[in-house]
Amino acid sequence: MSREIVVGAAQLGPIARDEPRSSAIGRMIALLEKAAARGCQLVVFPELALTTFFPRWFMEEQSEIDSFFEDEMPNAAAQPLFDRARELRIGFYLGYAERTLLGGRMHRYNTAIIVDRCGSIVGRYRKVHLPGHREPEPWRAFQHLEKRYFEPGENYFDPIEAFGGRVAMAICNDRRWPEIYREAALRGSEMILLGYNTPVHYPPAPEHDHLQCFHNHLVMQAGAYQNGIWVVGVAKAGREEGCDLIGQSCVIAPTGEIVAMCSTLGDELATYACDFDRCHEIRKNVFNFQHHRRPEMYPLLSAISPKPDMKESRVMTPALRGGSWPP
Repeated sequence: MSREIVVGAAQLGPIARDEPRSSAIGRMIALLEKAAARGCQLVVFPELALTTFFPRWFMEEQSEIDSFFEDEMPNAAAQPLFDRARELRIGFYLGYAERTLLGGRMHRYNTAIIVDRCGSIVGRYRKVHLPGHREPEPWRAFQHLEKRYFEPGENYFDPIEAFGGRVAMAICNDRRWPEIYREAALRGSEMILLGYNTPVHYPPAPEHDHLQCFHNHLVMQAGAYQNGIWVVGVAKAGREEGCDLIGQSCVIAPTGEIVAMCSTLGDELATYACDFDRCHEIRKNVFNFQHHRRPEMYPLLSAISPKPDMKESRVMTPALRGGSWPP
């Protein structure tokens, strides 16, 4: 039985600060319809896909900040996207700013969800690696206040059983950290979906500006190859409110090869037929974790135990216990 799925990397061009959610949703629906014409079963949208990338501004009024957050999903604004995807029998990954009441306290996360082909939310991920800074820094051309507006997620990179495979999620800066690919792979993931908003200009080290596109692909390709996993990285791109964002939305095979990529900085769809079984090409050979990995020689990578309330049996995967691999 084939475990092939046609995936669409649905890049969005810039979203203006005053652009209503209905406009962004309309653009995503247009990409969904294009994806349906190409036979896609899964479409990946960017990080914070419903609004402009608001952490670039310092805002003091909480009401203004909260205007960029969603209190529920789907809500009235996003419901047309869910409805059309269900009609087309296409699942999707969607990034947005989430405000939610948990444990009697209001929390704000940079969140992504996976929606299945029936229109049901089957997975939720809250960004773990928040970049940027907490206090305004006037010397910057634009701010990057994710640490001020969001709190970090505390979720493991567990896969979701969906679309005939095991699919994990990450968001933007997560992709720069090699641990996320390894953790997802150890837990049996076969594909990582991630959206990003990445500026060309990096104020703390502008000498790296010319490397932003190179680094974008470098980390995702290395993560894919070293862990035998599909990676779908999708940008919000173009000149958004005076800030240039990179594009390069792509699908990367478990061999590390880019097999599909967007070529513009606007709304664009890149598609590829991904076979989940191709993960075995790597995992049974050069990166066979069971036969070649030496976790006893990497003690600093496992020196910090999970929080007591986060301990669970799933932490010890077969590959860590000495069982068979792939799981």
